Amino acid sequence: MFTGLVEEKGALASRRALGSAAVLEIRTTFIALAIGESVAVDGVCLTVTRLTPAGFEADVSSETLSRTTLGTAEIGAQLNLERSLTLSGRLGGHLVSGHVDGVGTLLARRTAGPALALTFGFPPSLARFIAEKGSIAVNGVSLTVNAVTNRSFDVMIIPHTADVTSIGALAEHDAVNLEVDLLARYVARLLERPGAEPESHTKENAAWMDRLKESGML
Repeated sequence: MFTGLVEEKGALASRRALGSAAVLEIRTTFIALAIGESVAVDGVCLTVTRLTPAGFEADVSSETLSRTTLGTAEIGAQLNLERSLTLSGRLGGHLVSGHVDGVGTLLARRTAGPALALTFGFPPSLARFIAEKGSIAVNGVSLTVNAVTNRSFDVMIIPHTADVTSIGALAEHDAVNLEVDLLARYVARLLERPGAEPESHTKENAAWMDRLKESGML
């Protein structure tokens, strides 16, 4: 698990094909990395398979290459890096799994005083998971949704976030990795309400719905 608070801007040092998969070499200044450790790379949870003088390597499956931006990122591209959350760490952003839900596109950017106002487009299948004032991870960065339509959402980027992540360098039409809020995903699953359920499951689901309503989530 991650928080969406980027620790460092790394870089893609190389990409070696392994059949339909690939090995990525990531340049980073992280110290004391261990083989088997999880690192979020532009919002994608990868496992460290080899340590290098400049950083680490990670195996990436064909599924990940096709469903995220890691398959098309240029060599030398800046990447947002975050090590996995420890139980004693502060949860300053929101819970991020590193499992990308879809690829979005930066539709527009404009300055808003010292901040940046960005508008991202997203696949229609993600519309029900994105809510105003909810959380979303964009290239692994935890952001708050300021406004949302059926096809796009707006966020505001403060100068600090623009400086310490790659978000501030995005240009219009650039692709980004999107991960919706975990809570939104599970609430949507509860609302699917399969047609035929055992009576015990129906009562249990009703109890969960009551709890969600009481907490203001529905």
